[in-house]
Amino acid sequence: MLNQYETVFIATPVLSEVQIKEAVEKFKEIIAQNGGELVHEEHWGLKKLAYPIQKKTTGFYQLFEFKADPSFIQKLETEYRRDERIIRFLTFRLDKYAIEYSEKRRNNKKAKVEKEN
Repeated sequence: MLNQYETVFIATPVLSEVQIKEAVEKFKEIIAQNGGELVHEEHWGLKKLAYPIQKKTTGFYQLFEFKADPSFIQKLETEYRRDERIIRFLTFRLDKYAIEYSEKRRNNKKAKVEKEN
C-alpha cells in the first residue's frame, strides 16, 4: 500500500545553482530507486528563514510530493541527515483532504500560468 507524502527540505544558501540541482536530482533518484512515484515538485528558491539555522539566515527551499511505501520514509530522512547540504527537512503523510487540496492548488496554478500565456 503506497501512501502519499509531501517533503520539504532547505538547502544551505552557499551552494551554486548547479549544486542545488544536483541535490534535488539525488533525492528524486532516491525516491525512484525505492519504488516511490514522484507526483509533483516545486522549487521555491532562496527564501529568508524565520530564525537562523547554523548561523544562516536564508536557504533554498524544495518541495516533493510523492507516493511511497511507509517504510521508505525513514530511509529518505536518513539520507537528508547524511547530506551536509540539507539544513532542515520535514516529511508528512497526506490524508485524503490534503491530497484533494494539493491537486486543487496545482490545477489552479496551471490555470493561472495558462491564462497569463
